[in-house]
Parts: sequence; C-alpha cells; structure tokens
Amino acid sequence: MLLHLSTWLEVEAYLSRSQGLIIPIGSTEQHGPTGLIGTDAICAEAIARGIGEATQAIVAPTINVGMALHHTAFPGSISLRPSTLMLVIRDSLMSLVRAGFTKFFFVNGHGGNIATLKAAFSETYLDLANLNLPQSDRVQCRLANWFMCGSVYGLAKSLYGDQEGSHATPSEVALTQYLHPEAIKQAPLSPQVASGQPIYGAIDFRRRYSDGRMGSNPALATPEHGKQFYDLAVKELSEGYLKFLSED
Repeated sequence: MLLHLSTWLEVEAYLSRSQGLIIPIGSTEQHGPTGLIGTDAICAEAIARGIGEATQAIVAPTINVGMALHHTAFPGSISLRPSTLMLVIRDSLMSLVRAGFTKFFFVNGHGGNIATLKAAFSETYLDLANLNLPQSDRVQCRLANWFMCGSVYGLAKSLYGDQEGSHATPSEVALTQYLHPEAIKQAPLSPQVASGQPIYGAIDFRRRYSDGRMGSNPALATPEHGKQFYDLAVKELSEGYLKFLSED
C-alpha cells in the first residue's frame, strides 16, 4: 500500500490496525562511470515497496535527495545540507505523528545519510516531548540500511570480494540493473581505483576519487545478482520491520 496512491479514508482505516510506516530514503548523486545518479533512491524505494507488500504496511513517498555534499563536484549530484535534511525529517515525522503513526522504519540507501538521520531522530524525540500530542511518547524511529543487511553483505563479499568497495559498488549497481534493465550503462573502467582516502569537501573528494568510485569494480554487476540482492534485502528487512512493530 503506497501512501501517495491512497486516500485519507484508507489511511485512517489502516491506522486502526497498525501505526507502522515504512519510509524509503536515498540520495541523488554520482555513482561512478556506470552507476545511475538515482541509485540510492531507486534501491531504497524498490526494497521498501517489497517490504510493504510482504508485511501489508504502508510505504511513504521516497525522500530521494539526501546528504551528499561531498559528491557535488560531479555533475548531476544534488544534496541537502545536514541541517536541511534534519528539518525535512523532523517536519515529515511531526505531520505523520499527528495523523496517528508511531513506528517509523526508514529504509536507507545512502551511507552519507546515516549520521544526519540519527541526529534528526533525536531532535524529533526532543520536540515531541514538548508537545501535547497523543502517543508522542510512543514514537520510535528505526534506521535500516539495506546494504548493511547481513545476508546482503555476505553475498556481496562472496561474489565480489575486495572489489565490492564502498561506493558505486557492484552490489548496488546490480540491483539497479535488475530494476531498470533498460538503463544499464557501459563505460571503460580503469583497473586502478582509489580506496581508503579520507572524505572532506566536494572538490577534494573528486581529486581523490577521480571517477567517483571508491574501491569498487561495478563491471562485475549483473541483473541476476541484483535480483538476489533484492530478495535477500526484502526478506531480512521484512523480518526486521515486523520485529520492530512488536517491540515496546
């Protein structure tokens, strides 16, 4: 059930049986010479919808621009400041809490969002404590990074070893290839790829990681691998979502 394709009457009926909501969040940023700029949002949205179907949960619209300031020296990348993203999260949650939702399961596709999301959750809890909203003390936010699922990580290591890397990875590229076979890209990739460098500003990031990859070899990706990653992530996170709902 997709929130944006539902009526308020349908949402009200849903809230009579569950207060859980799945929220996909990603990023719009470069993913090397062959990775789609929308990779992080595409992956998070598809997996979130899969979880929603498996658990009969409502899935919110995707937050597809995240905290990716260090990628903005590459054309096409879009980023929010951490402070802006925190306000987006906080204001969205406030609206949803007023409606009656209390359990928020964020399916995240971008590592750069993690610190900002955790800070936004803390800010929201503080603001809710100062408001007289029904069940505001019951509000809980859970961060679920699909790429950090144990089953996904294990498969990536078995398929790609050290060539998985940490950005523009073959696992995430494979997932987009499965979801959008019409948009598979080809480009020459240097066997030499930067890895383990620190991350500072955008210009410095591009200087250190000249083609956008971080220790990865996305040429290893296939749509068949992508389906495996999708199935594993949906299964593991569906179980995680249901467990989250059952917790006090």
